[in-house]
Amino acid sequence: MIIIHARMSVKPEKKEEFLQEIEAVMEESRAEAGNNSYDLFQDPKDANSFVMVENWKDMEAVQAHNTSSHFQKFSAAAKEMLSAPLAADVYQGEKLN
Repeated sequence: MIIIHARMSVKPEKKEEFLQEIEAVMEESRAEAGNNSYDLFQDPKDANSFVMVENWKDMEAVQAHNTSSHFQKFSAAAKEMLSAPLAADVYQGEKLN
């Protein structure tokens, strides 16, 4: 299992556009083979900071996602919406009981 935390800081004036764009990415990403979950969370202390928590079956599923047309489209558009480069942490492991 691969878990990704992708942190994004959005320009305040681009927040609504960001939320519309990210909604489409979430819907399409959740439908991908190998995706277990794909959820966006907003920082309660900063309304313009978000983290996408992704859970994938394996690294092959992540690579397929990264090259998908919907993710590539969002990545290109995000450059105008984000106030800082996207930062991602990748974890590999199994769920502990």
